[in-house]
Amino acid sequence: MRIHVLKSKIHEATVTEANLEYEGSLVIDESLMTAANIREYEKVLVANLANGNRYETYVIKGAANSGIISVNGATARYSYVGDKITIFAFAELEESESIRPRIILVDEKNRFKKTI
Repeated sequence: MRIHVLKSKIHEATVTEANLEYEGSLVIDESLMTAANIREYEKVLVANLANGNRYETYVIKGAANSGIISVNGATARYSYVGDKITIFAFAELEESESIRPRIILVDEKNRFKKTI
C-alpha cells in the first residue's frame, strides 16, 4: 500500500507579492526551495496562518536570496501580502518505506534561519 507523507515544509514564510492576473502558481526564493528540498513545478499545499485558507498549487523558482514568496492567479484570493503561510510538499511511499522530512524556518524577510 502507498501512503503520502510529509517531505518538505517551509514554516511561516511571509507573502511578499500577490498577483491575481497571472496563470497561477507559487513563486518561492530558489535558496529556500533548495534548503527545503522542493523542486520547481512540484505540487504543494499552502496553509495561511492569517485566515485558515488551505490550497494546492505548484512551485515556480524565484530569484535566489530574494526572499520572494508570491501567490499568483486564483490563489491570490486566498493569501495577501504580509500573511504568514506554511508550505508543505509530500512524497508517496510504500508503507514499509520511511522518510525524514526537511523542515525549515525562515525569518520575517524569508531568509533561511535553520532546519529542524
